[in-house]
Amino acid sequence: MAGVLVTRQFRPLTEAALLSLAVAACYYAAGRLGLLGRLVVEGVVVTPIWPPTGVAVAALLLLGARVWPGIALGSFLVIASLTTPGLTTVVTVVSNTAAPLCAFLLLRQVGFRLDMARLRDGLSLVFLGGFGAMLISSTAGVGLHVATGSLDKREFWAVWLAWWAGDTMGVLLVAPLLLVLAGPAGRFRMRRWKEAVALGLATLVLVPLAVFSPMSLLFLVFPLLVWAALRFQLAGSVLCALFASVLTTAEATSGEGAFLHLSDVEIMVKLQAFNGSASLTALLLAAVITEQRAIRRSVRRACEELAEVLEHLAAGEPSPGPPGTAGRRTASPGGHRDP
Repeated sequence: MAGVLVTRQFRPLTEAALLSLAVAACYYAAGRLGLLGRLVVEGVVVTPIWPPTGVAVAALLLLGARVWPGIALGSFLVIASLTTPGLTTVVTVVSNTAAPLCAFLLLRQVGFRLDMARLRDGLSLVFLGGFGAMLISSTAGVGLHVATGSLDKREFWAVWLAWWAGDTMGVLLVAPLLLVLAGPAGRFRMRRWKEAVALGLATLVLVPLAVFSPMSLLFLVFPLLVWAALRFQLAGSVLCALFASVLTTAEATSGEGAFLHLSDVEIMVKLQAFNGSASLTALLLAAVITEQRAIRRSVRRACEELAEVLEHLAAGEPSPGPPGTAGRRTASPGGHRDP
């Protein structure tokens, strides 16, 4: 009996440890992918999109705060793969863990829903999970460079803005995609599948054309984002926005296409202006459309119930009443309930 009790006590710890290891592996893999598109701003290496922040926020939302050790371990592994761990590594790991935790706590406080079916969910992820919480990691990271003398104080704000934007883009582009993938799979009719294929082909053709063209045709991406949000909501719009942002980031790091003959700071500003616009369009438009569809469904159900009540009244039959009241006992004429 004692052995059974001990096993039950250690089962949650074992589960949390395994989940944390899985989160650490995903964080590290996302970090290595993010480093492929790094840029140099004022001598400091920054990433326009830092996927680990999105992985961390999504993991906390899906699995709970118990997986925070996995975020810390993943952050340590990414840093250890770049430089020799030291005292500064501890500060970086703490800030990289604290920022997603702060995002998780803020989102939970405001009642964030994982399906992001309301406009308030999209706004919460943008302003609390992205803009607000990522101030922690960017301020700590750039402040550490200034404190150690590797960055001049005069370059603080330029590097800080690039760092903060990269962390925020990771939340806005990666976290929603992971939440969609973890949610229930929707069922498409054949007509919807045909439209999905058409959207995919259009994206594969127009996005590279817009990104690789030296004529700065990035605006061609936005009609695709609107189409994806209107017809496929978050699943379609986030995939389209992420694909466009990844291609644009790759082109920006090579200094080709629309980013030809630009300085490092100009490249970062232009790139993040596009990434931010694409992610906000995808998130907020999809949230608005999903919410409006839910409202229309509620109104349709209410109209159907009202029509059913009117039919019963016209036929001289008792009204079925609101849903869930059919089985209630009725009062007798004398004021007492029937036995």
